[in-house]
Amino acid sequence: MWDPQKYLSFSEQRDRPAHDLVTRVGAERARRVVDLGCGAGNLTSLLTDRWPEAEVEATDSSPEMVEAARARGVPARLEDVRDWKPLPDTDVVLCNAVLQWVPEHVELLQRWMPELPKGAWFAFQVPGNFESPSYVAIRELLAEPRWRDRAGVLRTDSVLTPVGYADALADLGVAVDAWETTYVHALHGQDPILEWVTGTALRPVRAALSDEEWTEFRAQLAPRLAEAYPQRPDGVTWFPFRRLFVVAHRL
Repeated sequence: MWDPQKYLSFSEQRDRPAHDLVTRVGAERARRVVDLGCGAGNLTSLLTDRWPEAEVEATDSSPEMVEAARARGVPARLEDVRDWKPLPDTDVVLCNAVLQWVPEHVELLQRWMPELPKGAWFAFQVPGNFESPSYVAIRELLAEPRWRDRAGVLRTDSVLTPVGYADALADLGVAVDAWETTYVHALHGQDPILEWVTGTALRPVRAALSDEEWTEFRAQLAPRLAEAYPQRPDGVTWFPFRRLFVVAHRL
């Protein structure tokens, strides 16, 4: 279950990659723009502001996120990303921090690209942080006897390198622009890394635990994350976060 309020608590940091991604889309006009995995709809405006005359399509697999998006006025519908198919007038697709949750997403990309009309743009970004200290700390805790039976709930790493994505798409009639960036976020407050991962990486862990277990798990994880990401005397905690970007232009 997604918690829109928790996810949006770091919206300034989480939204920046989407802004950077859309600037690399070269479409001057668009008939239909798609926010694929729109979440709470807070980034759909990147599409509507840039292509105000376009038909807007927004989907998400979380009922909570769809409800939050609709409350913002985004015409979101409930749909699993695996079931999405581009309509003939789809000119721009934004898929922001979604595909890392889908192990077979490369196969989906290879299916979607030939289905897009000529001239269409498909832009996506995924976190490349599975080997970061935060994920290592989570995996190590889940491997301990107390939590070992829940270790399988954590998502597996299906994210490729920029070269891997470029190679996977290169023969599908698209021009590929792929790159990676490590953002160094300045986070504030008590246990900011714990609060960050609670809204994303720990979602499946939370779903597998009772309220009492969840409180215990967080209490055990907090000092590990604090050690991996020490807080500065001024209260800032640096949080390096690697992200991978791909913009595919249908030729």
